[in-house]
Order: sequence, then C-alpha cells, then structure tokens
Amino acid sequence: MSYPQQGQQQPYQQPYQGGSAPAHAPQHAPAPAGAGINMKRRNPLGAWLGLPMITLGIYGLVWFYKVHAELFGYDRRTGDAAVNALLSMLFGFVTLGIWPLVMWVKLAGRIAQAQRAAGLQPSCSGGLGFLLGIFGFGVLYYQIELNKVVDRYSGTPAGQQVSLAA
Repeated sequence: MSYPQQGQQQPYQQPYQGGSAPAHAPQHAPAPAGAGINMKRRNPLGAWLGLPMITLGIYGLVWFYKVHAELFGYDRRTGDAAVNALLSMLFGFVTLGIWPLVMWVKLAGRIAQAQRAAGLQPSCSGGLGFLLGIFGFGVLYYQIELNKVVDRYSGTPAGQQVSLAA
C-alpha cells in the first residue's frame, strides 16, 4: 500500500467490524510442530546387559543421562531432565529409593511423547517399564521403545535435524 501524496485524497475504507475475516485478509497456516535432533540408535542388548557388565554398572548411569539428554534434544517440549535424572540415581538413597523410581516411570512418559512427536502410536508404558525394571529388564524395554522413534527416521544419522509430526 502506498501512502497518499500531499494533496491527494485516499478513498474511505470502512473499518473491520468483526464477524468473518474479509476475503483479502491474510490466512495463517497452522504452525509446524517443529524440528529436533535425531537420537542415537543403540543395541538394546548392549545397553541392557553388555556395557553395564563391562563397566561394572557405570554405563547404566551414562545411559540414563544420555537418553534424557537426547530426548530433550529431539523434542524441546519435554523439558531438560538429564541432570535431574542422573542426580536422582546417584542420591536416591536420600528418598529411600522413591525418587529414582519416579524418574524411571517419568522416562516412559518422555519416550511416549517422543513417539507421538515422531508420528507413531505411543506404545511405551510406565507401568510395564516399572515392572520390567524391578526384574532387571527396564533398560532393554525402554531402549527397544526408543529405537522405534529412531527407526522412524531411517537413513538419518544421529545428530541430524529431523521434523516432528506432532
């Protein structure tokens, strides 16, 4: 729209009074869900049994931290809980082991949210993860569920930007 020159009259335009928008009004498309960083695909057996045995359990803490950090990099809406998760495992004895269990169940919710963001039907269950975790199979279950998200973007290497569906 050009501004009127001095001495020129601009035609009168009736102000917009509500109701439906005029036909010439700009239409806004729905905002995209965003983008995130693709996670690393890990061997579930290696993450569950192999590396923790070789490192005398240290890799379990590393895995728990890295999974939380990668979930935050993948979908920023989940919140950054990596340090909180690690500290809950290290100092969980203060709460008699309750807070690590809470973080373990919350991890299932984060994985389910990542599955939704990848356009998949969420299949990760906190209850099942809790029960399997009691018997020592929690890491195996959670890594299998995480690999579903990574497999959704097959061919995209870890650390590359991917689009989120929801």
